Amino acid sequence: MWDQSGGMEQPRRHRRKIVLIIVGFLLLLIVGIVSGVGLYLASALQPMPASDQEVRVTIPPGAGSVAIAKELEAKGLIKNSSIFMYYLKVKKQGSHFQAGEYSMKSGMTFDQLIDKMNSGDIVKEEVIRVTIPEGFTIQQIAGKLEEQTPWKADAFLKQAEDTAPFKESVLSTLPDDKNIKHKLEGYLFPETYEFKKDSTVEEFIDRSLQQLDKELSALPADWKDKLKERGLTVHQMLTIASLIEREVVVDEERATVSSVIDNRLKKKMPLQIDATIQYLLDKPKERLLEKDLQIQSPYNTYLNAGLPPGPIASPSFASIQAAIYPKDTKYLFYVTKKDGSKGHLFAETFEEHKKNIAESKKAAQ
Repeated sequence: MWDQSGGMEQPRRHRRKIVLIIVGFLLLLIVGIVSGVGLYLASALQPMPASDQEVRVTIPPGAGSVAIAKELEAKGLIKNSSIFMYYLKVKKQGSHFQAGEYSMKSGMTFDQLIDKMNSGDIVKEEVIRVTIPEGFTIQQIAGKLEEQTPWKADAFLKQAEDTAPFKESVLSTLPDDKNIKHKLEGYLFPETYEFKKDSTVEEFIDRSLQQLDKELSALPADWKDKLKERGLTVHQMLTIASLIEREVVVDEERATVSSVIDNRLKKKMPLQIDATIQYLLDKPKERLLEKDLQIQSPYNTYLNAGLPPGPIASPSFASIQAAIYPKDTKYLFYVTKKDGSKGHLFAETFEEHKKNIAESKKAAQ
């Protein structure tokens, strides 16, 4: 019996050893695999080697996180798009990435990449920025554009004479009058504009006209009725507004100066506005001479009754309002104060006006 049982026990021990060896090998294999995967994941989660070289990444509108992850891998910013996707799921990120072009660098961590795309920290597009001050003439605007933009003054002036490309409603009352010095004088609304770097001067003019349309739509609902009651077109209103803009510095006086213009028009008196003479000169003068008042031109409001053929500058919204809604006065005259206030003294009669002139001169002494 002993020999038999001993003979059976030995194969069993041998089998157990084999099983233990296999189990041990499998455990080592599993540990090795897990360690390898762990090391791979740890490596994949690490940022790429740092570099100062800029990498541009574009995220199109509506792009999903899978496409974004693949783009980041293609640009060399992450090692593995699948690992990045797994990281996004764990961190519950990826649903708020904003479209646009991003400036990134190799060496950024996953969290830095995620923060940048969440915040929409995109590359600021190069733009053309130009400010048209209130009261600027077409010629002054041309000079401003040449100083601040790639557009040449001559190209702008040429385009400003061709209204065919522009369909804004404000142009509907622009008369076909050969006496108008510049067709779009007074129609380019004074504002700060921004354009893409490759924009054209035609786009600038179109945008300025659109802005004027927008400003007019912000006026009280009865503004067109008010013009109709006075027998004025939009073109004539803009002409009056431009006169106010060039004559007035103190805002509170705009509607009062408007009333002087309105009263003189009703009486068919020459407006005698110095700004219309300045418009005819190559360079403005501090003081006009008698010979300046004799310049032969439809714009000379000393020699001609009524309004000049068109605006003499780009009026502000305040001047447009004043032109539509003049103050109710009987004033026919005004003279600039010489006390530094830049205000005016107003009069109903010429006798009062002469007294105001004397008072103004006295204040200057």
